[in-house]
Amino acid sequence: MDLFWKGNPMSNKELSERRDSAIARGVGMMTQVYADRAENAEVWDIEGNRYIDFAAGIAVVNTGHRHPKVIEAVKKQLDRFTHTCHQVMPYENYVGLAERLNTRVPGEFEKKTIFVSTGAEAVENAVKIARAATGRNAIVAFSGAFHGRTFMTMSMTGKVFPYKAGFGAMPADVFHAPFPIELHGVTVEHSLGELNRLFKADVDPARVAAIILEPVQGEGGFYEAPKAFMTALREICDEHGILLIADEVQTGFARTGKVFAMEHHDVAPDLTTMAKGLAGGFPLAAVTGRAEVMDAANPGGLGGTYAGNPIGVAAAHAVLDVIDEEELCDRANYLGSRLKQRLESLRSDIPEIADIRGPGFMNAVEFNLPASSTPNPDFANAVKAEALNHGLVLLTCGVYGNVIRFLSPITIQDEIFAEAMDIIEASMRTVSQKAAA
Repeated sequence: MDLFWKGNPMSNKELSERRDSAIARGVGMMTQVYADRAENAEVWDIEGNRYIDFAAGIAVVNTGHRHPKVIEAVKKQLDRFTHTCHQVMPYENYVGLAERLNTRVPGEFEKKTIFVSTGAEAVENAVKIARAATGRNAIVAFSGAFHGRTFMTMSMTGKVFPYKAGFGAMPADVFHAPFPIELHGVTVEHSLGELNRLFKADVDPARVAAIILEPVQGEGGFYEAPKAFMTALREICDEHGILLIADEVQTGFARTGKVFAMEHHDVAPDLTTMAKGLAGGFPLAAVTGRAEVMDAANPGGLGGTYAGNPIGVAAAHAVLDVIDEEELCDRANYLGSRLKQRLESLRSDIPEIADIRGPGFMNAVEFNLPASSTPNPDFANAVKAEALNHGLVLLTCGVYGNVIRFLSPITIQDEIFAEAMDIIEASMRTVSQKAAA
């Protein structure tokens, strides 16, 4: 900090140069904009430039940067204690948050919860719990999935570059089936057929502990799992004694117009993983599931030094209050509807638009070459760069990198949202016109 503030504040360019010499290359950066302060859906960089944030820390601050209720809860907890390690000296707000999640997570059965620190940790612990509960080893995931960067979660992630490239052999007993995406020619029937082939050719379903999937794929491109597919997976799991894990790390906490995306389906998972939006910007993750399944691990087999940190737990209590009090599920549906309508109005003028999709306010636009099914990542990246030049932060995603995802805080003010939509439209038009010239 002394280096940073010596003399005049540094520029983004100067900090970028310091960053290059101090931080490992493997930590990728979407922008070279260094944040100084933030409020709700706006961020100001160290040079005083203002940006509208349509990334929200990758769906973390669904309740906005520094929501007053979250900040108040954190300050109160700071005045009491910051850490004891729940496994050494437990505390009530951990128990209370577990009770709240047990009632909110989908599933009409008794549930229990554990807390950890990151989404990858939550997914790894879900696998541990599933293996302990079933006595089986194998895990089935899907193409395009993103479940984390640790070795176990990396093996389940369905995208090689940049997540798996160069890291050697993956953990064994992880298998992948194609995720149904009709836009890419993969129907529900085809995906289920390939899953059946997997069970015939590669792994006996009697060896499978769990099938894991995102109700809406995040990094994979914001593709929503069809209801028929989710229903079929539940039936397959029940038939073979397999547990169904819903990875709600990115979809959770009002983003899809429901507190959890699985509420859009008529079936419930056995285990649900969550993180990101749970604590409004503070590190906290959780696994909630069937009580008898969650109790399968021996005492000491789950947890961690910082697992369920009281600061993050206090923030999460406030986040759940804000979601209810400010009706953020309804707000997500409203904002997503407006955004998709605006994007639909551009189809006739921007031939690169291949698809517009997403439940609630978990929306995306996919770009192909005009009159083609060939992915167009250059167009997506150019739109992202053009928008950033006009003060709007966007993220790309998708196996081919040709998708722009929209993840602003759900609490974004109407006038700032309207400003952002104008920038999105202008950026897409500018890039399309340049491509046609």
